[in-house]
Amino acid sequence: MQDNEKRFEEDIESHLINHDYRKLSMQGYDVSKGIYLDILVEFIKKTQTKSWERYEKYYGDDAPNKLYRRLEDSISHHGLLHVLRNGIKDMGIDLFVCFFKPESELNPTLVERYEGNILGVTRQFAYSPVNNNTIDMVLSINGIPFIAIELKNQLKGQDYRNAMHQWRYDRDPKELIFRFNHRILVYFAVDLYETWMTTELKGADTYFLPFNQGSNGSGVSGGAGNPQNYDGYTTSYLWEDVLSKTSIIDILHRFISNPKDSKKIIFPRYHQYDVVKKVLSDVKTNGVGQKYLIEHSAGSGKSNSIAWIAYRLASVHDLNDKPIFDSVIIVTDRVVLDSQLQDTINGFEHKVGLVEAIDDKKRSIGLTEAINDKKRIIICTIQKFLFAYKDFDEMAGRKFAIIVDEAHQGQTGASAKTLRRALIDKKIAIKEYAEMEGIEEDDVDDTDELVAEVLAQGQHSNQSFFAFTATPKNKTIELFGRKNPTTGKHEPFHIYSMRQAIEEGFILDVLKYYTTLQDQFRIVRTTQDNPEVIEGQAKRVLVRYYKEHGFTIHKKTELIMDNFLNNGQFRIDGKAKAMVIADSRPNAVRYYLAIQEYIKNNPNITSSIGVLVAFSGEVQLDGKSFREAEMNIDKDGHYINSDKKLRKAFRSDEFNILVVANKYQTGFDEPLLHSMYVDKKLHGVNAVQTLSRLNRVNPGKVDTFVMDFVNTHEEMKKSFQPFFETTYLDGQTDYNRVYDLRTKIHSYMLYNDQDVDVFAKIKIEAAKKQDDKALGRVTSILKPVIDQYLELSEKQKYEYRDLLRKFNHAYSYITQIVRINDKELFKEFMFISYLINLLPKDTAEKISIDDKITLEFAKLKETYKGSIELEKTSADLKPEQTLDAKRKPKSKDTLQSIIDKVNELYMGQFTDSDKVIISGIFEMFMNDPEVKKYAQYAKDNNPEMFIKSLFPDKFKDIALKLFSENNDSFEKLFTDTSFYERVMDAMAKELYKKLRK
Repeated sequence: MQDNEKRFEEDIESHLINHDYRKLSMQGYDVSKGIYLDILVEFIKKTQTKSWERYEKYYGDDAPNKLYRRLEDSISHHGLLHVLRNGIKDMGIDLFVCFFKPESELNPTLVERYEGNILGVTRQFAYSPVNNNTIDMVLSINGIPFIAIELKNQLKGQDYRNAMHQWRYDRDPKELIFRFNHRILVYFAVDLYETWMTTELKGADTYFLPFNQGSNGSGVSGGAGNPQNYDGYTTSYLWEDVLSKTSIIDILHRFISNPKDSKKIIFPRYHQYDVVKKVLSDVKTNGVGQKYLIEHSAGSGKSNSIAWIAYRLASVHDLNDKPIFDSVIIVTDRVVLDSQLQDTINGFEHKVGLVEAIDDKKRSIGLTEAINDKKRIIICTIQKFLFAYKDFDEMAGRKFAIIVDEAHQGQTGASAKTLRRALIDKKIAIKEYAEMEGIEEDDVDDTDELVAEVLAQGQHSNQSFFAFTATPKNKTIELFGRKNPTTGKHEPFHIYSMRQAIEEGFILDVLKYYTTLQDQFRIVRTTQDNPEVIEGQAKRVLVRYYKEHGFTIHKKTELIMDNFLNNGQFRIDGKAKAMVIADSRPNAVRYYLAIQEYIKNNPNITSSIGVLVAFSGEVQLDGKSFREAEMNIDKDGHYINSDKKLRKAFRSDEFNILVVANKYQTGFDEPLLHSMYVDKKLHGVNAVQTLSRLNRVNPGKVDTFVMDFVNTHEEMKKSFQPFFETTYLDGQTDYNRVYDLRTKIHSYMLYNDQDVDVFAKIKIEAAKKQDDKALGRVTSILKPVIDQYLELSEKQKYEYRDLLRKFNHAYSYITQIVRINDKELFKEFMFISYLINLLPKDTAEKISIDDKITLEFAKLKETYKGSIELEKTSADLKPEQTLDAKRKPKSKDTLQSIIDKVNELYMGQFTDSDKVIISGIFEMFMNDPEVKKYAQYAKDNNPEMFIKSLFPDKFKDIALKLFSENNDSFEKLFTDTSFYERVMDAMAKELYKKLRK
């Protein structure tokens, strides 16, 4: 049996020759020109006879050489990809060097031209005029080399790594054939079990990506590699599928991209190629009205996958050669994606108006115009449908493909419901409604709001949904997944798992280097006053007091800066960035100021450290107002006052730490981000999305690091586990749950059916023509209900409100899945929607206990250090079915009792060195005879005057006195100057707040 590399080559060549390829020798190849010129002329003569005759009349016998010269000039100016797609123009004559398969076969000339393409395969391809090196295999299209393959055979001691080494070190990128976007567009390194690829040779810096299916095959859960092939080579999918004539010309036409203003070629990864292929096949077979949940991991190239699918759906034809969709609507909240989508799609087809992005400048009227003008691809936010839909034209006969980016967000609310309703084909919906009611279609009054509501419910046959997410929730899977008839579970249509992405190296494992620390502290009451307060609220206030305390912020800042300065900043060749996750906007400001202060007080820091902060709105802190746009300033004194500017600034060498509060925890891609410091409770999807900011790969980036002050490693494992492989939904929502909830609501007997009927009648009439008393009448109906509600106990109020909310959420969600032909239920939904808004809000007084407590002891204890290992198994989620209230109603207890409970929760073994120095200084100061004088100082002066000028001398006096009494606790004050400054500053801030009250 022949088992050498030559046999491997022969087998691939044999397959290709038997499937539309022509065997080409080196004899007809012009090494100096990098082309089989005779093959190109043959192709043009055959497919563009009249054009070539004109060309020959113009140039005579020199026509082939003129053709080459013009081709080479065009490639030099525009790149090979552009020339393959658009051809060349010479002296008014259009010549195409490749023809693509038309969507429809109605035009036989286009089909014939496509069939005329000549695909060539050449073994041991001698590419250079200066040496005798050969490439194992090169593929050409109409004489132009465009794919190169190096093959290796493990049986002879080599694998794909040796092929990659060959591409990196034995091939000169300056050779004509290897110049970027000049001839070869993709280079493969292939062995018996794996395939890798790159689109540009850059010597030692050449970056390869795996082009494997996944250990269990493509589109299903698994790890890296390829599944066993029982009928041939494990890697035969490359030449039997990807390189087949239909596939590779399609990839040339609609996949490979050269983004605008970008020096790179994007070739689809295998899972991207596969999902597009499978989606199109299913759409052609099953038509409109289907749903596709695509569970692709973060870092999987989702933006490109969306662009490719959108572009294909905009022109796909059914088996009868008719267009399937009229418009493709991409629903996204990511500004960056909008721009990237437009550039990618427009790169395939240079047509004005192909993509219409409805940004904030165009507002909802832009969406209305795009829908009514039947634009092919529309990008917008889901919220715009709430305002635009009323002006949409009738959708009779129109069919839509709706692509949802981040499908786990906002797909069960009013906006999503409005989107579905706005795009329904009323004729079809009326027909279905009439059949359900057993009446004639002409008797259906779709202007009646009750009828219109029922018509809009459920899934619609003129809408297909393509939902992308890396972290599907139970509702996401039920809304967009498909029910497997064998298992009974709802499942995704296509999967590229987190596990596979990590194992293939597309993303990094953010749980590999994880450190958790536990807050341990003790708070003491400083007054005789021991009021009764609401327990849950008081606990949160006490914990917040600790978290916002100057000592706590400075202590954590010290740990953050020590770790980043000594470790993190040197990663990624010294370009590494860090992100601090704060649990509130005020704390984001505190961390930002503390980091700035740390940098200022440590002039010995050798490298340049710059910090940015990101939060929304305005924050009031210590009598000052803070806004993000006014806090971030570059080295030239310019404000960094936009999202685009902030992203660019953080990418630069000037800034390497970003403090955030909610902003940039999702949708923020910065490959240089290496370290993350978490001071916020995270769980579920939010935890995965936040930590996934770290997982992007970058040259020189080999790992990530997380220091977590709040969450345990067990909690993080629980959050990540469901999304490591495949996420299924075991069971389905009980659609009758809405009736069970309504029954529970009725048991309180606060309103009756007549109240609902009168309310609905007034509201529906007002929708047609509203007089000046309609709003008054409809809200007056609810007044007796509110009065009776106020007589309930606190526990009953809480449970009643919870039931109302659950009913409305359940109704909104269920009616997106199925049509509930119950007008009475919709009336009650409207009634409860108004009632929820009119019920009195919780009027509990804000607890203010800062002047009654102080922080006595505090320390941070390391509780875990290492890798958080996830199980290699799929996860089953359950539908939400509970009817009972999740949380307990509010209860009261004494302040001291609650302090004891919080102290027990955050209990630690404390020593004198853990005593909060501020606590001792505070206690001595408050007992000092001059306290009243300083209280007046605080009231009469701004914070800066008090902190920097009035307080320092007093602080020094007290600190010296305490040092003489308690050497262990206060020694560090006088041995560490920067520590002395930070303690004094924190102490002054705490006192300033208290003394002004």
